Amino acid sequence: MDKNQIKRAVKKGYDGTMSALRLFFSRIKRLFIGGGTQGGEEKIESPSRLVWQSFFRRKTAVVALSVLCGLFAFVFIAPLFVPLDINYTDPLQQNVSPIYSLRRIPRALKREIADIDGFSDFTVGLSQSGKVYVWGNSKDALSGRDMKEIPDSLSEGVSLIAAGKDHALAVTSSGKLVGWGDQSCGQYGGVEGLNILPMPKQFLEESLSVASISCGYQASALIDGEGRGYVWGNLNTVRNLQKLSKSLEGKKTSQIVFTNSSAIALLEDGTLDMGGETLFLSCISSKNGRQNSLNAYLVGRKVENIASNNKCIALLLEGGELVVAGAFENEEDVLPTLLEGEYFTSIQGGTRHFVGVTNQNNIYAWGDNAYGQSNVQGAQGERVFAGALQTYIVNGEGKLTKSVGLKGYLMGTDGRGRDVFARIVHGGKMTMTIGAVAVLVSLFIGVLVGCTAGYFGGWVDLLLMRVTEIFASLPFLPFAMLLSLIIKNYNISEGMRIFIIMLILGALSWTGLARMIRGQVLSEREKEFVTAARAMGVKEGKIAFRHVLPNVVSVILVSATLDFAGCLLTESSLSYLGFGVQPPQPTWGNMLSGSNNSVVIQNYWWQWLFPALFLSVAVICINVIGDALRDSMDPKEKGE
Repeated sequence: MDKNQIKRAVKKGYDGTMSALRLFFSRIKRLFIGGGTQGGEEKIESPSRLVWQSFFRRKTAVVALSVLCGLFAFVFIAPLFVPLDINYTDPLQQNVSPIYSLRRIPRALKREIADIDGFSDFTVGLSQSGKVYVWGNSKDALSGRDMKEIPDSLSEGVSLIAAGKDHALAVTSSGKLVGWGDQSCGQYGGVEGLNILPMPKQFLEESLSVASISCGYQASALIDGEGRGYVWGNLNTVRNLQKLSKSLEGKKTSQIVFTNSSAIALLEDGTLDMGGETLFLSCISSKNGRQNSLNAYLVGRKVENIASNNKCIALLLEGGELVVAGAFENEEDVLPTLLEGEYFTSIQGGTRHFVGVTNQNNIYAWGDNAYGQSNVQGAQGERVFAGALQTYIVNGEGKLTKSVGLKGYLMGTDGRGRDVFARIVHGGKMTMTIGAVAVLVSLFIGVLVGCTAGYFGGWVDLLLMRVTEIFASLPFLPFAMLLSLIIKNYNISEGMRIFIIMLILGALSWTGLARMIRGQVLSEREKEFVTAARAMGVKEGKIAFRHVLPNVVSVILVSATLDFAGCLLTESSLSYLGFGVQPPQPTWGNMLSGSNNSVVIQNYWWQWLFPALFLSVAVICINVIGDALRDSMDPKEKGE
């Protein structure tokens, strides 16, 4: 085929495609804008087409329809890409405001990193020149305290840093211990009180030789230059704090770490000190598999390094053996597979994961990977640091080479550390589904009762209308609450209980639709086409539901649209009052219920604003669409 033939074929295909597109758009235009004239005569339009033309001429209705379709697509498609564990809670991430900089290291620190430490929703970093940096959710919305307000006394230079749940510690170049953040529970500063183990007084003013510091959940620890270990803080949060403090007296300590509720010390002789308590039972070893008792397994073995996360500890034993013990809630017992001759030289712990560096400078991470904090496969570096839900890889010069993990929360977190955005997505799917099913149930009952009563009349009409009046006389919301409370006491699955709530909403909201359909059918049954159908021998039931009912479909459509908005509000009201879908299963209603206190309303605005906004937008759009449909189907309105 020569070039001219190719050009002709391409031109022919182009012309055919453009003709098809012009035909398609012309038909769309005739459908929604109008048919115009044909052959000099006005083209007759069907009633349904006229209705749609009138509807799509209303800009507000078109915008509302577009927003509602987008909202439906959002709540039913987004859950495929936004996972949600309804039982997930994280006290270290509670009440985080909308933020997307939890992993964003300050630019000045990226090329000279000496240390990074994070226990909660903010992270502290130390440069090689001794300057302190703070990033993440540093400001507490309730108290107004900002962790970025670093004390002026640290301007002389810092040698050590550590971050806890709501406070941070630093040791200046002159050996002075400085803390900032919350100190109400004795985290630093020698605060005394009930259930507080105060910081040793010698740390308040004296300059000391400090080997290491660490922070936990409202608790702190320090090891001085002579190997003496000290712990202090809130005795209610770290249950073995006082026992460990007494146990460490006279012992040489090399490392102290914190889980959410305990403190563990590594002594210089390679043994662990937990204050005389048995905090961890079963463990798993990279060499010998699962063991029933950590204490028994460590007999005769020397621990060289220790790291901790929320509920687990990871130990590096002499000879390169890795041991993990604790409550394996995030697959911490699935240990990484190393190469031949490879072993860990250092390990770090985040909130729910561990990460380590091997003798070949390979980086491995294991445990939870919900936010990508363990996505370090194939990465190399000489040092690695773990934030709460982040991992930072640094080369030998202190330059950041890679960071992975949680960047932030688009809509913040609630009082249990759960992502508000993920719960809105999945809660919207639940709310919309309940509303849609309730409307379908209501439509089925209302159409059946209304059409039957209106067409057949007589004793059938009398009986069905009396039943309708009985249901209409029931106080809707109190009766729905009563039924929900009754099924709440039965031992049934959550899915079945939600399905019953859908049926309750539908079974109590059909009376108005049934009366409306009855009135329309009473008018339609007297028309000539009904008489003609009877004369032709068509069965009465077929006339009622195949010939009369389609003529009142406009009323049904408008009523169903408005009822859908009503069912959304009713479900949200029930959930808000505690009688609908129960947490941890999210709906927009019970998310608002969880924000129903003055502290949340005044200080944590994102926890109630976003669910209320989504619910309001959905209800307003549905009502606008329903009103537009009603006006479009009204001949007087169209005439005006």
